[in-house]
Amino acid sequence: MRYAFIQAHQEEFPIRQMCKVLVVSSSGYYAWRERPESIQAQANRKLVMEIRAIHARSRGNYGSPRVYADLQLRGFRVGRNRIARLMRLEKIYGRREGVR
Repeated sequence: MRYAFIQAHQEEFPIRQMCKVLVVSSSGYYAWRERPESIQAQANRKLVMEIRAIHARSRGNYGSPRVYADLQLRGFRVGRNRIARLMRLEKIYGRREGVR
């Protein structure tokens, strides 16, 4: 999280100064930049694309329980909590009953 902040603001402030303020080593930051994306992060990115497609097909009605059920029918082996977490992080919400 801190490294992402540094990367996002590197045009505005010197990297070494931000590292010092955020109490991280500059060598750690540079190592983080070169590190490839983890397998879990890659899987989550693909899963979010599927979640967005299912949510769009439902015209924004489906919340995490229905998205989870749809993914299960499609053969994805994922947990309910993971789907709920990814939807929450991506700010994908289902329409609540009675609210139009």
